[in-house]
Amino acid sequence: MPRALPVAAALRERGEWSVDDAPAAFDDRTYWYRLVFHHTGAAGESTVLRFDGLATFARIWLNGEALGQSDNMFAASDFEVGPVLREGVNELMLCFDALGPQLTRRRPRPRWRVPMLQAQQLRWLRATLLGRTPGWSPPAPAVGPWRDIWLLPRDAAALARCSLEVAWDGSDGTVRCDLGNDGVFALPLTFTVEGHGMTVSAAMEAAGDATLSTQLRVPGARPWWPHTHGEPALYTATLADAKGVTLVKRRIGFRTVAIDTGEEGFELRVNGVAVFCRGAVWTPLDAVSLRAPAGDYAAAVSQLRAAGMNMLRVAGITVYEEDAFYDACDEQGVLVWQDFMFASMDYPAQDAAFAGSVEREAQQQLRRWGWRACLAVLCGNSEVEQQAAMWGALREQWRSPLFDGILPAACARHAPGVPYWPSSAHGGAVPFQADAGTTSYYGVGAYLRPLDDARRSGLRFATESLAFSNVPGDDAIARMPGGLGVRMHHPQWKARVPRDLGAGWDFEDVRDHYLRELAGVDPVRLRSTDPARYLALSRWVTGEVMAAAYSEWRRPASPCGGALVLMLRDLWAGAGWGVLDERGAPKPCWHALERVLQPRTVLLTDEGGNGLCAHAINDRPQALDAVLSVQAWQHGHVAVAQGRRELSLPPRGALSVPLLEMLDHFIDLSYAYRFGPPPCDVVAASLHDAQGVPIARALHFPAGVAPLLAQDPGLAATVRVLDARTAEVVVTAQRIALGVHFEAGAFRADREWVHVAPGEELAVVLRSAADAPLHCIVHALNAAAPVQPRR
Repeated sequence: MPRALPVAAALRERGEWSVDDAPAAFDDRTYWYRLVFHHTGAAGESTVLRFDGLATFARIWLNGEALGQSDNMFAASDFEVGPVLREGVNELMLCFDALGPQLTRRRPRPRWRVPMLQAQQLRWLRATLLGRTPGWSPPAPAVGPWRDIWLLPRDAAALARCSLEVAWDGSDGTVRCDLGNDGVFALPLTFTVEGHGMTVSAAMEAAGDATLSTQLRVPGARPWWPHTHGEPALYTATLADAKGVTLVKRRIGFRTVAIDTGEEGFELRVNGVAVFCRGAVWTPLDAVSLRAPAGDYAAAVSQLRAAGMNMLRVAGITVYEEDAFYDACDEQGVLVWQDFMFASMDYPAQDAAFAGSVEREAQQQLRRWGWRACLAVLCGNSEVEQQAAMWGALREQWRSPLFDGILPAACARHAPGVPYWPSSAHGGAVPFQADAGTTSYYGVGAYLRPLDDARRSGLRFATESLAFSNVPGDDAIARMPGGLGVRMHHPQWKARVPRDLGAGWDFEDVRDHYLRELAGVDPVRLRSTDPARYLALSRWVTGEVMAAAYSEWRRPASPCGGALVLMLRDLWAGAGWGVLDERGAPKPCWHALERVLQPRTVLLTDEGGNGLCAHAINDRPQALDAVLSVQAWQHGHVAVAQGRRELSLPPRGALSVPLLEMLDHFIDLSYAYRFGPPPCDVVAASLHDAQGVPIARALHFPAGVAPLLAQDPGLAATVRVLDARTAEVVVTAQRIALGVHFEAGAFRADREWVHVAPGEELAVVLRSAADAPLHCIVHALNAAAPVQPRR
């Protein structure tokens, strides 16, 4: 069958619509799809027409015969079409009825409202909220075929009922394979698992109730780990017929996953080891078609893996992802927090038809990915409990049989090795309590709390956090309506700044609050008088805030078990929540996260009267012998203190070291006692391995960054062209250089927005996707003028 596309994506492909156009009323119109195709089989053969996903109310005809309908975009539908299918020319007709009339039907009112939605009765529909949340997503709701359409022989269609159950007991692995048969398959069938020098096989046997089944043991199975903590070892499982023809082939991994909720906490344990989960909320790589090529998934997961992230959350406000997404996470060792597709609303669990549709949806999805090694948490919904509580519903109404009965029962049946959690915000006296269970943490962020709230909140696990209107690079701004000429106050800019529909502020106001606090500037005045300076500081500030929060959460004494940023990518070009733009290019905050999220790193925190503390972290399974060093400067360049200490970090261990222990005299590194002016204005902690190779570095500014923004660093740079697509730039500074970044046309720096300490050499590789001349300029936030590198 041809590639299936929803209406907005099909119109975009034909050049008839764009996200930059005025919003189109996709939900208010009826759309028809017609496909004429040739079938080479004989008429009357047993054949199944499968729709992997139809959004939202669909009616289906083949050769003029009504086959049926679909009202759940998250559930596949099968139709036996042998009696209708013709040899030769056939006609398939799909009608997608307008959603508007469904939303105006008289139905019971919800017990609470959802401020991000205009149509509250969306709660009755099994459809994504993407495109229907005007405060933050492009106006491209899914209408039409959004997943593939298949014409399958009966035996090939039956393979969708093949399910796996994978377990690991700490030494051996076991795999159970079940296949719904209904007389389709003839024995013998052989199930095989191979990998890492081992092959084991077993014959499928009749297990009653028209099911074939087998279970085999893999002795000494190598465990699967998230990449930060070990190797994501995988095996290949195949089901073959008597002729050796492969019917099913899947990549599996052996591991255990458990949630430790001791003392009202939330800590994920993989293979018995506590894992600090860090990463982001995932959104579709293409917000219009809701799908992408397999290679794009692999590249996106590889990118976040390189940044030190080890978890993605597929949130209930989006869609269930394609197999290629889970393949990439399995292969690259990235954990998946998987929400079911429910978000914020008061869903009608008491309606039998609705509940039955949800049960079918859950069963299908769990068969598809419930056995995945990457799958770490199955979550009933996104923020339903939180929304009910915040909008005044009685406590007894916060929970639902949908999330306390139907979904956990389906998970226990189809994915028994994966823990279930009722809601993304759950636990404590109220669901949004930071120091119990899981929450959406926006103390540092939307609630404008000081940076130390990251610690004071006692956060246990943030399923989403640190949402800011993150300013992208010039390339992304050029793709916005108005292009590079659009200014931050303009409606075209503001239209893509995330907001809650009922609030009198947006997430740009949140960013401006922290810009004022950290840089000591008036954002409104600066935006008016020097928009380029405002953009530069705005790009820098959100990364500083994120790095400070993660430094608190990752320190060994922290009660936090993990935190995910909202979100990984923007859905369209603009200053959205993404830490990457809509095409995957890093925003400045990405580079700050990259430094604090690595498996091996060093972090600095201010312990008040106890001074500064360095936290050396080693998530790797190998021990690490390292050297920790500290340096402090006054006036941005005068050295006033230094020290070093040898460390031995155990596998998957960490160590906190007070910096004063490393000095032979007292100096108020954190400026806690204030016996006069600050004795230093920059403190650096550096971690090197035993051979002197740098691992990581963290900086602290005892009196803040604002005074340093006025001190020119004496920036200098050299560049060496390595080939037509690669160059190396080396940057030095006489004083501390803040937020060093590059303007290099088609070339992209492998790291930037870095602070360069006095006397330090920052070596950065610039790469281009195609042969291009290099024109590079080096910027720093406190440089009087940019510098062109010497060759």
